[in-house]
Amino acid sequence: MDSSAHTMVTDAPAAARMDGAAVALLDAKGTVVGWTQAAQRLVGHAPADVVGRSAAFLLADAEDLAKASSFSQQSGASSGWSGFTTIRHRDGHSIDVRLWMQPLSGKDGRARWVVSAAEAAALSSWATGGSGVVSLPGALHLPSRPPVGVVIRDTELLCTWANDAQGARDRIPLEQRLGRTPTQAAPGRRAETLEALMRQVLDSGVPTINVEFRTFAPAHVRQESTLLASFFRLDDAQGRALGVCVVIVDVTDTRRARERLALLGEAGKRIGNTLDVVRTGQELADVAVPLLADYASVDLVESVSLGEEPPVHLGPHDGPVPAFRRAGLASIHAGVPEALFARGEPVLVPPASPLTGVLRAGESPFVKDTSLGTWLGRDDTARAEKARDHGMHSLMIVPIRARGAVLGVAVFVRADARVPFDQDDLLLAEELVGWAALSMDNARRYARERSAALALQRHLLPHRPTGGSAADVAWRYLPADSHHGVGGDWFDVIPLSGARIGLVVGDVAGHGINAAATMGQLRAAVRTLADMDLPPDELLSRLDDQVIRLAEADADPFDPAAATIAATCLYAVYDPVTRQCTLARAGHPPPAVIDPDGEVSFPDLPPGAPLGVGLVPFESVTLELPEGSVLALYTDGLIEARDHDIDAGMNHLADALAGATGLPLDAVTSSAVERLSAHGDDITLLLARTRALDPDQVASWEFPADPSMVSCVRALARVQLTHWGLEHLTASTELIVSELVTNAVRHASGPIRLRLIRHQALTCEVHDTSGSSPRLHRAPATGESGRGLLLVDQLSRRWGTRHTPDGKLIWAEQTLTHGL
Repeated sequence: MDSSAHTMVTDAPAAARMDGAAVALLDAKGTVVGWTQAAQRLVGHAPADVVGRSAAFLLADAEDLAKASSFSQQSGASSGWSGFTTIRHRDGHSIDVRLWMQPLSGKDGRARWVVSAAEAAALSSWATGGSGVVSLPGALHLPSRPPVGVVIRDTELLCTWANDAQGARDRIPLEQRLGRTPTQAAPGRRAETLEALMRQVLDSGVPTINVEFRTFAPAHVRQESTLLASFFRLDDAQGRALGVCVVIVDVTDTRRARERLALLGEAGKRIGNTLDVVRTGQELADVAVPLLADYASVDLVESVSLGEEPPVHLGPHDGPVPAFRRAGLASIHAGVPEALFARGEPVLVPPASPLTGVLRAGESPFVKDTSLGTWLGRDDTARAEKARDHGMHSLMIVPIRARGAVLGVAVFVRADARVPFDQDDLLLAEELVGWAALSMDNARRYARERSAALALQRHLLPHRPTGGSAADVAWRYLPADSHHGVGGDWFDVIPLSGARIGLVVGDVAGHGINAAATMGQLRAAVRTLADMDLPPDELLSRLDDQVIRLAEADADPFDPAAATIAATCLYAVYDPVTRQCTLARAGHPPPAVIDPDGEVSFPDLPPGAPLGVGLVPFESVTLELPEGSVLALYTDGLIEARDHDIDAGMNHLADALAGATGLPLDAVTSSAVERLSAHGDDITLLLARTRALDPDQVASWEFPADPSMVSCVRALARVQLTHWGLEHLTASTELIVSELVTNAVRHASGPIRLRLIRHQALTCEVHDTSGSSPRLHRAPATGESGRGLLLVDQLSRRWGTRHTPDGKLIWAEQTLTHGL
């Protein structure tokens, strides 16, 4: 396709730079016949001073003149010369320059020389390349034939002289060029544009430097070179336009190097922007077309797109080729007509296909063959037909590998008049595929880790937390990155004895599977400690010890300080019988309390140190909450932000929670999180609206530690169960009460208290003043005692002990349903 030339100042290598050089035209005797403005600026001589005179008068050293004359006599007009010398400025001072001389051929057979001079101080490394060094005694050896073409045109733009190199530059033979204008020698828009630029230079005298254009190659020739042309007006002795000197340099390699660098830069910006294996495959195809190929496809091993391990390295005879699925597809043609398979579809790879051979060999071939369909083989007829139909003539197949495993294969194709691939293109393709393979492997490993972390967190976080008879609960968990879906926040609602519940919210620093695993360990530890009926301050102390042990177990023996677990926690126990809530925190934000009137407050709760520090004891605070109060436990992601401090964040939270009375808790949690979730950290919000048990659901008695009271207590329990309509539990309850009260009378002094609680279960509690805890053990066969707790264990669904400020409490719980 023909295209216009365009002016572009470029960073061509030094070998291609002619801007700033002084150019003059000499005849065979060395007489100046044409002068340029650049030459006048360099030496200070106007055209009238030099045209018609020997150029030798400009040389400052007679020895240089002798060398130049000797070279001219030895070489004639068949070779060029380049070397350093000194010329004399009009005002008398000397200038060190590099002279470059090239012979020109003309239609009339007369020889001409084009000479350029550039100041030595501005020289660069271009003179170190090339071939054909001319040896002149005392002169610095430089290439005699640099890769520069020169054309001299008259005022009608007819070619009068040209050097041998020019034909190799723009593909126009000398006989076709001489005596013709550019448009006569090679009709087309490129020649028209260049001709217009030459006329501007003739009219203005101002040089035009570094105009980029493509060679005038025949339509059937795919290889086109990129050239830079500079135009200088030649003036006669009166300063009138004599013609134009065109200097042309081949910068194809430089241009292709720039294009490759640009493509790699583009790949760095566009490939691997998402942790999605399939999307990365499409990004690879999109980058390759049209900058590298006319058509590209990317096929991945099916297991890779699922985040699974790819097959191991395929050897020459190592089992079947894995199944592939198309991940990326791009073409210069709308609708990608070259493709046999659409994105997402399985890709058929015949066992004898060259694609299979590439995967087994692990090499990246490129094929330049007009019979590409034949190369694909008889077993790949569908691809061969596509190759013929779309004029595909050049192909590269690059396996996508990471850590020795096959992830897939990328195919790049050129068709029609596009230049065939070469070895440099293959290296570039391998670079692009290597970049994509790294991103794909990272994405695959991320997908696998994310799936594992999500599965772990799904199992660790409560599925359907309930507050039982003590509270209505609602919660909202929002990780910082909703796409990752995994964070270090955690919460739990734990049923405790006596209709109580434990509420816990914690925060482990970090994200991903490590944070989720640590979170799971802490949540399990809290549940275990909560089952021991520990008060909140003691539970946090035990949890703190556990975190220290976990950190020590993970510590590097060479760097023990490196293993730390950063975590905070808030634990609360609410009793619906007394409406009291006891709380303690370990470096965690304080809870919020919304009273039944909708007023929000933050209780003054000692902050405590984060878990794992082990220096400061934790303290509990007990609050009395009116029925219908809402207790809000949350993580710091809800209140922290870069643009305000913690106090401002807590005020925002209070505003979001105000007026929660009467609204569904789910609506309150959603509204608060939506208002406060733009801070970039994990967020957890747990709300509990408190209930109070009706006085008729609780019965309690106090009596002295006298064995005679056991039968009386059993009778009181029997009457109360009849009142509650739980006659079916009378026998078991009487036995439980009898055993627990008997043990209390035997081992304690002072008053004994019995309390029965009817909620979602029937709980029997016996409190005494002894600090010792009963222990379940197997009684000897001939013993007369020691079977009390075994009987309690058999009759209740669970039982336990918790310590109180003035003694201990033993409780046993039974289900209310018949037959259970």
